[in-house]
Amino acid sequence: MSRSLRNVAIIAHVDHGKTTLVDQLFRQSGTFRDNQRVEERAMDSNDLEKERGITILAKCTSVEWNGTRINIVDTPGHADFGAEVERILSMVDGVILLVDSAEGAMPQTKFVTGKALALGLRPIVVVNKIDRPDGRPQEVLDEVFDLFVSLDANDEQLDFPVLYASGRDGYASEDQEARSGTLDPLFERIVAHVPEPGLDTSGPFSFLATLLDRDNFMGRVLTGRVQSGTIKINDPIHALDMDGKVVEVGRATKLMSFDGLERVPVESAQAGDIIALAGLEKATVANTIADPAVKEPIAAQPIDPPTLAMRFAVNDSPLAGREGSKVTSRMIRDRLYREAETNVAIRITESEDKDSFEVAGRGELQLGVLIETMRREGFELGISRPRVLFREEGGQRMEPYETVVIDVDDEHSGTVVEKMQRRKAELVEMRPSGMGKTRITFSAPSRGLIGYHGEFLSDTRGTGIMNRLFERYGPYKGPIEGRINGVLISNCGGEAVPYALGALEERGELFIGGGAKIYEGMVIGENAKPEDLEVNPMKSKQLTNFRSTGKDDAIRLTPPRRMSLEQAIAYIDDDEMVEVTPESIRLRKAILCPHERKKARRKMETA
Repeated sequence: MSRSLRNVAIIAHVDHGKTTLVDQLFRQSGTFRDNQRVEERAMDSNDLEKERGITILAKCTSVEWNGTRINIVDTPGHADFGAEVERILSMVDGVILLVDSAEGAMPQTKFVTGKALALGLRPIVVVNKIDRPDGRPQEVLDEVFDLFVSLDANDEQLDFPVLYASGRDGYASEDQEARSGTLDPLFERIVAHVPEPGLDTSGPFSFLATLLDRDNFMGRVLTGRVQSGTIKINDPIHALDMDGKVVEVGRATKLMSFDGLERVPVESAQAGDIIALAGLEKATVANTIADPAVKEPIAAQPIDPPTLAMRFAVNDSPLAGREGSKVTSRMIRDRLYREAETNVAIRITESEDKDSFEVAGRGELQLGVLIETMRREGFELGISRPRVLFREEGGQRMEPYETVVIDVDDEHSGTVVEKMQRRKAELVEMRPSGMGKTRITFSAPSRGLIGYHGEFLSDTRGTGIMNRLFERYGPYKGPIEGRINGVLISNCGGEAVPYALGALEERGELFIGGGAKIYEGMVIGENAKPEDLEVNPMKSKQLTNFRSTGKDDAIRLTPPRRMSLEQAIAYIDDDEMVEVTPESIRLRKAILCPHERKKARRKMETA
């Protein structure tokens, strides 16, 4: 059966408008009825995606336009979820590179474009948000061309078509002055520029699993593109790992293709189709699912290694088990290994005592999203400070470096440069970006950036934008100064008394309010001085029979500093942990007993 088919991915830096553009493609292709009520950014279906306004998981969808079926993959824009991007690019034959008309080519633009060009994909460049008052489309186009040249694009890739668009208002045009219209020019470009799959439909069936998720009724569901042949429901299949060993044998019990936001059952699929397949219990991402006659696996794209690790431990605080339903190491182990199955960028290592696990990933955001997801599922955890993963090369210690691109108001640029240089960052470029802003590019060790984002927002009065991207492994830069202030540590357990907290306010900034549950070893505030200080937040007022004016005034406490999960993880020091439960985020010392802490400190000093 002859049919017209195109497979295309939308790639861009975070917040450049990918998901909003897909919304409009749905509407203008007739996927949604005119009167259908649909949420904004319909592809961001996950709760955390909706709350944060970012795409975390790559998702497939499909639209019909003038008799051509267009499979579209919406990809994450944040570098921490880059493994998703790397995998799905092997499913498509072309990419739409979306670039903000004001921000231009950003670190993640470079990352995803490099992956696409290396696979030989020819891009369509869309300069989005063309209606921005601070837009500079021609300069942005020059930046994209220079980026392609630096990434060794071939002549065919450098001869890319360009469209100017507003994803929010739903128009695209070859004229950069256009401010209305439809997305028909984009549909036309996709059909004309992206090649058909051109795969062999007559050979034996083979399929590379690129995404994996679980369904309560169907079990494990593998998504990918059929590379050759045809498959029908109940056909025998087997799964091969990357070395060609058989992982398991089974049948294709369910086949689904994508139609708008839905997965719809189909009887068969052929080479070029992007489908979801159920029926196997062990097969995972990067496995080849094929006809039993196929013995050679399909080559899978190698994934960049993790650069950051955290320790996920069983919650052993005195308040453990009061707020969560999943607290045992077995439950935590099962959940983490289930995550590692579907997310190939995460690596799990179990400790010898079986009570903690080292979880390595691509960045603080990726691991923060995992912790937040587990927390909402009812887990209680103890989380350590993030640490970077070092390497040994030629007898030299190497550490990960990141490219950091910062956009700040001109008045804050001096502060940012000074703070970054303290963190061993090297200034690569500094130039005005218009509208009273400066763009500064650094090459910085990842170690120095842990915990900096909150401080950066304070220094720039919340107006600065920082983007980071893994760059390379380079020589170890030596010690980097950490948190300057010590902390206030509770020396008892119970409920905090407002009278005691009022007296402690002059010692520093508090993280808790009156009536908060506390325990010995819990961090309740930040000391104004560099050393840690043990305090009593339960000290009550001495009762006497003397009364005087003003003596019995109500205690008025300054509102405590409440930290989000990411802020808490970034704040803690090496000897501290974050206690995460479904209801609370508490800071604590890793060793709760003060005497044991002193012993451990002395041991470290002698070592």
